[in-house]
Order: sequence, then structure tokens, then C-alpha cells
Amino acid sequence: MSTVPASIPVLQWAASRAWLSDTELKKRFRKWPLWLKGEASPTLKQLEDFAKLTHTPFGYFFLPEPPEVTLPVPDFRTHRDNHLREPSTALLDTIYLCQQRQEWFREYALMQGLQPLRFVGSATLSDNPDAVAARMRQELSLSVDERQALPTWTEALRQLIAKAEEAGVLVMASSIVESNNHRKLDTQEFRGFALTDNVAPLIFLNAADSKAAQMFTLAHELAHIWLAESGLSNPEAGLLPEQQIERWCNRVAAELLVPHEKLHDVHNLHNPGITVDKEIQRLARFFKVSTLVVLRRLFEAELIDRATMNQCYQKELDHILSPEGRKSTGGDFYRTLGARTGKRFARAILSSTLEGHTLFRDAFRLLGVQKSATFYKAAHELGVMP
Repeated sequence: MSTVPASIPVLQWAASRAWLSDTELKKRFRKWPLWLKGEASPTLKQLEDFAKLTHTPFGYFFLPEPPEVTLPVPDFRTHRDNHLREPSTALLDTIYLCQQRQEWFREYALMQGLQPLRFVGSATLSDNPDAVAARMRQELSLSVDERQALPTWTEALRQLIAKAEEAGVLVMASSIVESNNHRKLDTQEFRGFALTDNVAPLIFLNAADSKAAQMFTLAHELAHIWLAESGLSNPEAGLLPEQQIERWCNRVAAELLVPHEKLHDVHNLHNPGITVDKEIQRLARFFKVSTLVVLRRLFEAELIDRATMNQCYQKELDHILSPEGRKSTGGDFYRTLGARTGKRFARAILSSTLEGHTLFRDAFRLLGVQKSATFYKAAHELGVMP
């Protein structure tokens, strides 16, 4: 059987971008180690399968060196080791899909006569973060007391997403690429991103993260929208990013979720017998945020010292990253569809398609569905049709 002289550097690059180990690839392609040594070459069918597996254009394998692939949005991520690997195909495909959805919704919004959103770009880095958070809280009609009454972090996140969408922001959350359960998104690579636009601002949340972490990411990305600064983020409440934009957005997010005045009103740290650990857990449940957010806010409010914060930080981080801290309840597929695409976007494209303004083919692609039955069931579940 004839073989194809695939470029070894591109083979290695494609495997790395798809986060596939040599062990995994050897199970799929027995001669994978020999391909890398140049002692064997893949057949045409094997190379096609490899291209599909790694989501790499077939023609790339005939280039002498890998092409340079850059992110289509500014990169504001901060990693402890300061090493940012090349963006994965999963991340890139997710950004591209969200850009396509945003472009579609922008055209739809203009056809519907929707007006530009006044809060997009209404803030600058010179503005006081607490003051901006107060304006955001008013624009989104957020109430700490209302959120505190909700039974779970899931309900609190769902409420914050709904408030953002009611204000005009498209919010999408998924742990996979499109609807492909085999292509998972990694929180170590990114937690979210914002695509700013004055009529169709969009936020994407990596739903592989905990609900409490997603709360902070959403608040952080909303601050990006207020700045009109698109970007990819990996916000972590307990760390101080080097980039000024990320530091500012973190401060706004923390104040938005845990207002300074409210924290002073409800904390019990001055009471004898109350340990910091127990109070952190109680306040996290009260505000429906991550314990890392509470830790940071207690330190900023001078209710705990730096030594105490540092002592508690790693303990809380280890718990959050543990299986127990990450467990999720899952959910109904059609509710998940609404979350993956955002209910605001899903209802708009379902309505447009049913009215004959959008092709079913385009709607299926942007929604990530493959069957008409799924489309109509989603339309029913999301209230677009009876």
C-alpha cells in the first residue's frame, strides 16, 4: 500500500495542539513512533484519519514546518509558570464558532432595530473599580440578598447569566466543542473570553469549571464588556495578574459579587470562637461565590492579614481542584443546549429560522444540532413555539 511523505514537524505539532500523547496515538496508529523517526510513513487513509483526529487541515502535513497559528482575540491569560502553550484546536474552534454566532446575532439585532447598548465601553481603567461595580450592579439589577436566598451555586450562576442576557449580553457556557462530547475544553488552558460589540457583546464560560469559579469568570468578563476590551482570560480570584486590564477586571468582579459594605455587615470574624476556615465557608455559601473570592475580599477589607490569606489559599485551592470540589449535577440536554448557545441567541436563531429568514442548514451549524426533531424540540423547550 502506498504511503504519503507527511512532514514530521507538522505531525508532532498537530499532536501537541490536540493534546494527544504518544501513548494514545500509538494505540490508534501502530507505527506512530516510526513516523516520527522517519522510518515509516502513513498511508493516505491513515493521514486523513490523523488529520480528522487532530482537527488539522490535510494540506498542512505537506508543509516543511508548522504554520504559525495565533489567537483571534487578545490573550490576557496568566499562568503560574508563565508558559503559554500554543492554543489548542478545541479553544480556537470554540472562539471561531462564537465569532460566527456573534456575527449572525449582530445582523439579526440590526434587522430587528435593536439599539446599541449604552454600557459597552462605558468604563475606563482610570475609573474606580468599586464605582464601576456599583453601576454594573444597577444595570444588571443585581441584589446580594436575592442571590443569598437561592439554594445552590447553580441557581446563582443561572440567575447571573439570565440577568446579563436580559441586559443584552450573549452568554454561552460549555465544557465541550460544539456538541462533540469527545472534544473537551480544559480549564487549565482558559476559563472564559469576551467578544465585545455594541449590539452583540458575547461572553463564553468554560463550563468544565466549578459553578463558583464560573460566577467569578462571568463577573470578570462582564467587566471586559464594560471596558469594551475583547480577550481570552484565565481569571483566578486569589492571584494578582500582571496585566493592568486583568487586575482591574478582577477587582470589579470581586466587588460586584461581594460588595465591601455588605461583607462588613455580615462577617462574624470578630466573634470569639469563629475560625477563619469556617467563616470562609459560610461567607462563600452566603454570597454564592468561590472561597478564593471570599479570601481575597476579607484580605482587601483588612479583616484578615496576608499570612492568614496565604495559609488558607492553598488549602482552598486544593479543595476546589479536587473531584469533590468539581462535581456537577449535569442537566437536561435541552436546557444544556440553551446554556451552550445562550438562551438569547438560541431563541433568536430558532425564531428567525422558523420565520424563514435563516436557513435550517445555518441554524443547525450555529446551534450544534444535526436533526430536525432536535431543532423543533429545542424550539418548544425554549418557548419559541408551542
